[in-house]
Amino acid sequence: MAFTPTGPEASFFDVLDRHRASLLAMVKTGAGESPAQAARGASRFEDSVGLQMIPQCATRKIKSDSPKSVQKFALILKILSMIYKLIQSNTYATKRDIYYTDSQLFGNQTVVDTIIDDISCMLKVPRRSLHVLSTSKGLIAGNLRYVEEDGSRVHCSCGATATAVPSNIQGIQNLITDAKFLLIVEKDATFQRLLDDDFCSKMSPCIMVTGKGVPDLNTRLLVKKLWDAFHIPVFTLVDADPHGIEIMCIYKYGSMSMSFEAHSLTVPAIRWLGLLPSDIKRLNIPKDSLIPLTKHDQMKLDSILKRPYLTCQPHWRKEMEMMADSKMKAEIQALTFLSSDYLSRVYLPNKLRFGGWI
Repeated sequence: MAFTPTGPEASFFDVLDRHRASLLAMVKTGAGESPAQAARGASRFEDSVGLQMIPQCATRKIKSDSPKSVQKFALILKILSMIYKLIQSNTYATKRDIYYTDSQLFGNQTVVDTIIDDISCMLKVPRRSLHVLSTSKGLIAGNLRYVEEDGSRVHCSCGATATAVPSNIQGIQNLITDAKFLLIVEKDATFQRLLDDDFCSKMSPCIMVTGKGVPDLNTRLLVKKLWDAFHIPVFTLVDADPHGIEIMCIYKYGSMSMSFEAHSLTVPAIRWLGLLPSDIKRLNIPKDSLIPLTKHDQMKLDSILKRPYLTCQPHWRKEMEMMADSKMKAEIQALTFLSSDYLSRVYLPNKLRFGGWI
């Protein structure tokens, strides 16, 4: 059953529809954005997949008879035995659940997180195949329905209340949407403001997702699942700062730490919708609404500019170089200088209607 459209007239989505047609053609031919492949450290970049772990990367050994690693070895065996029981009983646990089975033994949550990632990498299987789930922090809203593993029917809405991202993305099925696009919003505050401004309804049919900053695994898995299922345009709305760009890159190309799961986590078709450094100049945002780049910001920006995927993103590079030259950054909230609802009323609708993404 189709959703009842309440958004703009059909012609509004002409440019979006053409963009989707080009994405579908790219998917059909199996092509990426441009021929690009490079290796760096333990990961290899492929434009059609993102950052992948290279087969001959450096490894480390953990021995049971070594004083330096005997404790780590014991903890790995402990968690492996718990994973075995979960799989045998066809039940699931979160990393937090595993930590609290013996918090004194593990010491802190990071120890458990690291070991589970190591086991996943060592066995070359996704973490969910170990029956270990991550606690979700992301939210989703808009024109989307699905059925969870336990049979619960979820109907996301365009209203002021969002739906929590499920903890078992692999288990959801029967996804239904007629959305024209998926918008990933970096920050929860911006996401909530867009809901309050009724952006979802005004731009319906659409889907909005936020990972509330650096995305958790489930939010990334959901974005990937939606892309694989519907191949609709996916856009990011992040602050015009190195941290926001880093978050966008995680969704699009993945991260070094999870490069062994790149195929199930990355969406290289993602486009940068805003906030672009060039938008700051174009819209004459006053300097007192901007923030100087810190030393840490400059180091982060330099690091991103050296990454292999920037070779096939000349427009991204140009925007980042503009930021580096100005030595200034801006949060999305800087647009409120123009009007309190400028983001939802003018900025995003114009970007979506006229193809203002890169």
